[in-house]
Amino acid sequence: MAQKKLVRFAAIKTYPHVLEYPDNMPGKWRDFFGNDHPITLELACGRGEYAVGLARLHPMQNFIGVDIKGNRIYVGARQVLNEGLRNAGFLRTHIDKIATYFAKGEVQHIWITFPDPQLRTSRARKRLTHPRFLRLYQQILSCDGFVHLKTDSPALFEFTKRVIEMYGLKLVEENDDIYKDPALSDELKIKTHYELLDIAGSNRTHYLRFALPPEPLPDLDEHLQEFIKLNENAAS
Repeated sequence: MAQKKLVRFAAIKTYPHVLEYPDNMPGKWRDFFGNDHPITLELACGRGEYAVGLARLHPMQNFIGVDIKGNRIYVGARQVLNEGLRNAGFLRTHIDKIATYFAKGEVQHIWITFPDPQLRTSRARKRLTHPRFLRLYQQILSCDGFVHLKTDSPALFEFTKRVIEMYGLKLVEENDDIYKDPALSDELKIKTHYELLDIAGSNRTHYLRFALPPEPLPDLDEHLQEFIKLNENAAS
């Protein structure tokens, strides 16, 4: 397994559509893609099923899968090569550095698909819909852009709804069981490796789409943490 990882790490270093910790990228993505089409990010993309799937659906838009694990990125990057997709790429970096790679308003959509829900209270700040991360997304998301969350974790779904309510965010769409919807969009039909595993054992997939305001989010993080602790205590 270690040898396989080394081979994959070596491979992605040769792929022109995979960047690892690049410098001076804000405002330069039009050069990377060769166009100025809208950019969508898939954060913690794993194998990049959403970045690749959305690129197939929307050839006039650009998609970037972001993850720290090059071994996983390799799978999606290889697909992009095999299919000749020119509108999909990958960025290997830590999510908490995301604002250093894009200019203000350079990203139109952010997809968070089946992330680790970080269920322990002590790890709540690592949840990708925690205000700590939302403040980073505010720095790069366009004024008409959206954050999309797709998860099988009821806890992360409810936590994110609480954040939306507490911080006064605009909830645009909510669905606690998307596959019951006969008019489900092609975008939401894309399935990731982790969705198929059904790690949460909930047998349903939740979806939220919300907007972030241009002004700074209120400083309510301590109140949010207290809410998380109370919920954990009530559940135990």
